[in-house]
Amino acid sequence: MGGVEDDEPASKRMKLSSVELRGLSNGSAFREPVAGSLRDLMARPLPSEGDEDVIGPAGVIKRVEFVRIIAKALYSLGYTKSGAHLEEESGIPLHSSMVNLFTQQILDGHWDESLATLSKIGLVDESVIKSASFLILEQKFFELLDAEKVMDALKTLRTEIAPLCIKNSRVRELSSCIVSPPKCVVVCSPKQDIVRAKSRPKLLEELQKLLPPTIMIPERRLEHLVEQALVLQREACMFHNSSDRDMSLYTDHQCGRDQIPSRTLQILQGHTDEVWFLQFSHNGKYLASSSNDRSAIIWEVDLNGGVTLKHKLSGHQKPVSCVSWSSDDQQLLTCGVEEAVRRWDVSSGNCLHVYEKAGLGLVSCGWHPDRKWIFSGANDKSICMWELGGKELECWKGQRTLKISDLEVTSDGKQIITMCKESALLLLDREAKVERYIEEDQTITSFSLSRDNKFLLVNLLNQEIHLWNIEGEVKLVAKYKGHKRSRFVIRSCFGGLEQAFIASGSEDSQVYIWHRASCDLIGALPGHSGAVNCVSWNPANPHMLASASDDRTIRIWGLKDLNVKRKDCHSNGVHYCNGGT
Repeated sequence: MGGVEDDEPASKRMKLSSVELRGLSNGSAFREPVAGSLRDLMARPLPSEGDEDVIGPAGVIKRVEFVRIIAKALYSLGYTKSGAHLEEESGIPLHSSMVNLFTQQILDGHWDESLATLSKIGLVDESVIKSASFLILEQKFFELLDAEKVMDALKTLRTEIAPLCIKNSRVRELSSCIVSPPKCVVVCSPKQDIVRAKSRPKLLEELQKLLPPTIMIPERRLEHLVEQALVLQREACMFHNSSDRDMSLYTDHQCGRDQIPSRTLQILQGHTDEVWFLQFSHNGKYLASSSNDRSAIIWEVDLNGGVTLKHKLSGHQKPVSCVSWSSDDQQLLTCGVEEAVRRWDVSSGNCLHVYEKAGLGLVSCGWHPDRKWIFSGANDKSICMWELGGKELECWKGQRTLKISDLEVTSDGKQIITMCKESALLLLDREAKVERYIEEDQTITSFSLSRDNKFLLVNLLNQEIHLWNIEGEVKLVAKYKGHKRSRFVIRSCFGGLEQAFIASGSEDSQVYIWHRASCDLIGALPGHSGAVNCVSWNPANPHMLASASDDRTIRIWGLKDLNVKRKDCHSNGVHYCNGGT
């Protein structure tokens, strides 16, 4: 594979229902009568008979809060009788009698009474009282307009809403409804989530968000707490690489190493020389590889995860350094080492166009997301933008790229990322014409862009991989160590579920995998007999990883307990493994 420090060719890259309504109050106005007295069913302990302030082994859960949240969940789920039983048996009401009264007044449209009660439910923050009053009076205003009581609505606006001295712009919008009723459509746009007269339960929901949780329990609070616990367990799980549907409330979540692809499932043998680069398509249905043998190969991934050779692409006069998929995965770009860029039809394998520049060699390639243009780096350190038909549209000259350089284009097509110096990356915003830089202390050998365009993975000469946050001001956020690199260009990638892992090739013939957040090395995968130049994780299958090596093969890695059944052991340049390395 091409070296960084020698003259060898350089390797390239890479509604609100009645049930929910009950949940907005303690359910007193909506409960069906409970047959029989609870005291006839069970003995109800008095508060003094063993009740404690806190529960749980850690002593951090307050009993009253816990019971109230459970009662709230029962009402929200429609278990009205159960909620009522819990309140009665525990002696802990979901809400105070004053809050229950306030809730019923809102639902009945008794606006003046609800405002009076609002000041009695224990609010101490004057701004909250004013904001809640504004919501109530706004509802009163709209209901008066709907009843065609325009003068009463105007009086409410002037004598009740305006004196609150808040939300002046909103007051002006309400005024426009008096002057020009059709403007109410604008005032009450769906974007603002307000209708001319919103439903009263909807108003109650909005008030609930505004009032302190000690007064009115937030909707779905128990769901939120449980979900939060599951998310924290997932984030703490170093090996989490499977669907969240597999998580359960019955046990604490903990994945094992068996969720990480670490077993060789197939060995692809279509190339006749070192394999320098490979990349899965966006939909995960194809894998493209390029080699020192001057060819590229499109491999097809079947529904069972088996990989077979689809097309071998020939035509380059020099080794093929990199490939790039179009956003719809129907076309592929290949770039020869300081030669030309070719565009291929994935379905037929036909070459659609060859991009060349007189007197210059192209060193990198990339697609614009709308598939109307492509980009290429040239060995005169410029970056070119081409129409598909071959017309050069724009050229950024100067120190824009290097002889050895990757090229990435963000998914919005605005930024082009390339190496502009041995130890610096250029982030070129071609629309805003703004240039930003990432400066490293070591020589950069390759880099890779995350799927969300927020992070760059940068491989360095000193056997480190750096993770940079490029959203806003660039910032170094993580470092990964352990792989070997002394002479060749070694590439790394993001991968796994939500790109929670980092994988890299290595000159010691192994594939290295780290946990992205913790930077902990999860493992090194043996199997290749030559330097591993490039790795690619299937974006549609977190359990499939591919690696390309100087040993002329591509290895497909999967889970250890995955059973792969094939009719033939050898087929079309593919060797199916029984799990051994």
